[in-house]
This record gives sequence, C-alpha cells and structure tokens, in this order.
Amino acid sequence: MLTKNRNPAYWLCQVIGWGVYSIIGISIAASQVGWHWSIAVGYAVFFLVILLLTHLLRGEIHRRQWLTLPLRKSAPRLALAATLVGLCSAIQVTGVAFATGGAAAMGRAEVLLLTINLVGACLMWTVFYVAITATRRFVEMRVHLREAQLRALEAQVNPHFLFNSLNTIRGMIVEDPSIAQDLVTRLANILRYNLEREKTSTVPLEREIEIVADYLAIESIRFDERLTVRMEIQPAAAQAQVPSMLIQTLVENAVKHGIGTRTEGGEIVIRASIRNGALAMEIVNSGQLSAPNERSTQIGLANARERLRLLYGEQASLRLENRDTATVAAMVSIPA
Repeated sequence: MLTKNRNPAYWLCQVIGWGVYSIIGISIAASQVGWHWSIAVGYAVFFLVILLLTHLLRGEIHRRQWLTLPLRKSAPRLALAATLVGLCSAIQVTGVAFATGGAAAMGRAEVLLLTINLVGACLMWTVFYVAITATRRFVEMRVHLREAQLRALEAQVNPHFLFNSLNTIRGMIVEDPSIAQDLVTRLANILRYNLEREKTSTVPLEREIEIVADYLAIESIRFDERLTVRMEIQPAAAQAQVPSMLIQTLVENAVKHGIGTRTEGGEIVIRASIRNGALAMEIVNSGQLSAPNERSTQIGLANARERLRLLYGEQASLRLENRDTATVAAMVSIPA
C-alpha cells in the first residue's frame, strides 16, 4: 500500500541517495563495458522504480507495524522484504538492458554481481531507514513524556493553591461578606489565569506577579496586619518569561511555612533582576528553616525544581537557605 509522506526531508534523502547510487552505477558500467545510451536509460528507469519500490517498502513497514516488534521478529521480515525489493530492481535493470540492446556484455557473472549489489543496497537502505525512524520515534516519545511530566507537575501545584485560597474565603463569608466577594473576584482572576496558560508553560514575569498579588491579597485578609509585602522588580526583568505558577508556589511556601509559623507575622520581599544574561529572582520571607519545615515543603520545592529541569535543563537552579537569623530566601535563576 502506497502511503502518503509529505516530509520533504524524507524525499530529499530518497532522491539524493538513490541519485548518487545511480550516477555511480552509470560510471562503473561505462568503465567496464564502454558507454552505451542504454546504460543511461536503464539507470534512469532504475532510479524511478527504486524510489517507488522503497517507498512501497516503507508503507509496508508501517502498515504491518514491524518497527513495534521485537528485533528477533522484525529483523527477518525486514531483511526478506528488502531482499525482494533488491531482486525486483535487478530484474528491472536486466530487463531494460536486454530490451535496449545494452546487455551484450552481460554474462551470468555480471548479472549475479548486479543482483548482489542491488540486494545489498536495499538492505542498507532498510537499515538506515529503520535506524533514523527509530531515533525519531525515541525523540518524539521523550518530548511527549517531557510534556506529560510538565503538565502533571503543574497539576500538582494548582489543587493545593486552590484549597488554601478557598479555606481563606470560607472563613470570611460570615465575618465580612463584602471582603469575601472581593476575594472571590481575585480567585476568579487566578483561575482565569490558569485557563489562559494551558497552551504555554511560561508567561511574562509581570503577569505572574499580578496573580501573586491577588494571592497575597487573599492571604493578607487571613493574616490581617501581620503580613507585609514588598516587591522590587526591575523593568527589564518584568518582561522575561518564567514558568507559570513558579513564583506563586514559592510565595505560598513562604506564607505557609514562614509567616504562618510566626505569631508576630512578618514580611515577604519579591525581587527580580537581569544579571549576566540570566533572570535572578528571590522570594525572601521572615522565619527560619527547620527540619519540620524542610520536610513539609519538599513536595512543592521538588516539583518546582523538576519543572525548571524539564524546561531549562542545567541552565536553571533553585536554592532555599537561611539568609540570616531572621529570614529565609528562595533563589531562582533561569535563562533570561
């Protein structure tokens, strides 16, 4: 069955590969038996036929799904199919040579050598095609796996954030309905942001900061005057792309495991600047790291680190450490 393939790289390789093979064949034949117009005609027909036959072979490989079989099962099938294509090509070349009167110098030995050569060429074509296709399939599978992992990690962040926000709103419904309405509006902004970002894994930092501000507005109601916020965002950094919900995740950790553990509350400082071609971000909060806090934040931080790894590889980093005796800093660096 002839399958459609609009991949220009595939056809370019086909034309160049078999074109070079045909030119070499013409040169060898002319040097051995002398130039005859039938040689050019024979290889021109061969070039067209071998393109068709190998394309048909490709179609059978995919239709019968030989590439999904174990090697011990696929190898004999591929070898037999390639041998048949080579034999058909040898018959075609020999037939054209006899039909055009150019086979006077072709004895049994020459025909046998031609057949072996063509069968070998088709076997090599099959090996190259299978190797290239298998490599491409592996790369595509890795890309799909990477995207699936990224979506799964993002999904782990959102339910936790939503749970915390709804708890805060629930506490305000009876106490102050007007404030609860404002908080619902802010939460709606955050949910809309999540819907808008479904098709992309990164957003401008200034957009992320807007959502962080909505989140902090929700949390400030719960903490009242015990939570203060300061932002120091350079204009150039505001336009840089960042993983969506990354800053919010780190700010949420700062609120929950820093400010939330202190009776007197504290301050959160969010900084961002461009340094040496990288976007450097800091979320600094009042508090201190301790063993219980480190264990309780492992999931969120592990997810954040994994998202950075999937998006940027070794070019990104995330560190959490005590800045001094009164503050904790989460430091992120990604390509600007």
